[in-house]
Amino acid sequence: MSKLKLAAKSKPAAKVRQKQIARPQLPKAPTGIHGLDEITGGGLPKGRPTLVCGGAGCGKTLLAMEFLVRGATDFNEPGVFMAFEETALDLTKNVASLGFDLKDLVARKKIVLDYVYIERSEIEESGEYDLEGLFIRLGTAIDSIGAKRVVLDTIESLFSGLPNPAILRAELRRLFGWLKDKGVTAIITGERGDGMLTRQGLEEYVSDCVIVLDHRVSEQTSSRRLRVVKYRGSTHGTNEYPFLIDEDGISVLPVTSLALQHIATSERISTGIPRLDAMLGGKGYYRGSSVLVSGTAGTGKSSLAAHFAEAACRRGERVLYFSFEESPSQILRNMNSIGIDLQPWVKKGLLQFHANRPSSAGLETHLALKHKAISAFKPQVVILDPLNSFVIGDNEVGVKAMLMRLLDFLKTEQITGLFTNLTASSGVLEQTEVAISSLIDTWLVLRAIDSGGERNRGLSILKSRGMAHSNQIREFLLTDHGVELRDVYVGASGVLTGSARLTQEAQDQALKMLHEQEIERQQLELANKHQALEAQIVAMRAEFEVQKIASLRITGQEQAQGAQLAQGRLDMGRSRKEDATANKQIRGSK
Repeated sequence: MSKLKLAAKSKPAAKVRQKQIARPQLPKAPTGIHGLDEITGGGLPKGRPTLVCGGAGCGKTLLAMEFLVRGATDFNEPGVFMAFEETALDLTKNVASLGFDLKDLVARKKIVLDYVYIERSEIEESGEYDLEGLFIRLGTAIDSIGAKRVVLDTIESLFSGLPNPAILRAELRRLFGWLKDKGVTAIITGERGDGMLTRQGLEEYVSDCVIVLDHRVSEQTSSRRLRVVKYRGSTHGTNEYPFLIDEDGISVLPVTSLALQHIATSERISTGIPRLDAMLGGKGYYRGSSVLVSGTAGTGKSSLAAHFAEAACRRGERVLYFSFEESPSQILRNMNSIGIDLQPWVKKGLLQFHANRPSSAGLETHLALKHKAISAFKPQVVILDPLNSFVIGDNEVGVKAMLMRLLDFLKTEQITGLFTNLTASSGVLEQTEVAISSLIDTWLVLRAIDSGGERNRGLSILKSRGMAHSNQIREFLLTDHGVELRDVYVGASGVLTGSARLTQEAQDQALKMLHEQEIERQQLELANKHQALEAQIVAMRAEFEVQKIASLRITGQEQAQGAQLAQGRLDMGRSRKEDATANKQIRGSK
């Protein structure tokens, strides 16, 4: 009975939990900006104001304009852009490079561009100062096209003549309240203040959502980042996210510290080198895994990468090759010298190169660029050659964070990533400057083996998660038909390579020939002995046959003599019997 009662009581509790899970969500207006809607969980708060603040050149106006244009073109939500610093003509020209045709949108009544000129010297501080004129002008623009979105750029120009904090706060609250009453989703841009998010330090408190843009320079390279500081009524990403401004507009990279929930497949793909496949359990790498090829200069890291790229293209897969030290033309030429022709795959569109110096942009910008290139090309294989080029000064921590995000993204998309890393000749081979070895699934180590006055190459598998693999160091050759792995050759002093191996092989061949000659001599001697023995056996058999015939002759003679004697006796007996008969006949006659 007690169990039944407990079960009966648990049902209402389950219903309560279900009701708690199905919570009402805050209505949101999608921005249409790649990545930003993912970070904000669907877009900006619908019908509420959002503050976008940051320093000069960080992209505030472009973000607000793209929000307006995407709303008008993608979501059928007309918008009003009210500027206080740039004229409508300047705005139209500035965003034309992004593919935004504001003239067409204005003509189709999808967007209203309004420039409000404010002269600071004409603004007088007084208790009667208000924004009625702005409200009337903005309200007319909204009603003229039924606008759902509004942008005010920038708020400092509007309140620059109000040094009184009390009046400023009151007017700010009034402006934000008026926008809410109109039911429009608004973006208000603001300049970054000294130690504050904005110059006035008040806007962030009356805004429902605050987004901070940052344009920073580190190690002579710049990068842009975005952070959602607050979002009333909604969860959101709280980290800093890199973003790009290019010919397609703004794109935000929401990849950072992803949960480890990517799917691991058991499918295997070839390395492009059959003997290396054999070392990796006979089947090659796991699809969607991460592969690191490290070694000192000239050991053949790029050659292994080229083999892998060619093998993937032969399977009909797309390969995206990021090069940070060589141009595509140089890579194609160098790989031709070892019999790998990548040009046909470039022409077929299966192989695409992206070559630029790491110093061309900041780490976060590089990450965003790679994310965008991968999303556009949709490759099955991505190659980065080499990783250590990103290490400049003391930025190892930043490089590791960037690569960790990239690895997470590749694994989530089931893309196989191959990375090369140059190891200093004085460094430890089982260590990388970028410190991502713990994130790697398969690690190939190439090493230079100095012996006998020459340098040769060796390859070993340091680790390969989830598969049986060889623990041998194989001699690694670059030939005119590609990479060749030699069989392991162990001499008295260890693994031999190069001329030392050839010398030892020649000695072994000579010893083998002597051994074979000795075996041949012994076999010939044995054959002679066998032949002599066979001759002896034939002679003995002949002698035996002679003796056998003689014996048979003697035996025959003896048998004949015995027969003759027996016949003689018989004849003698008969003769005697006849005499007896004759005698009887004689006595009878008497």
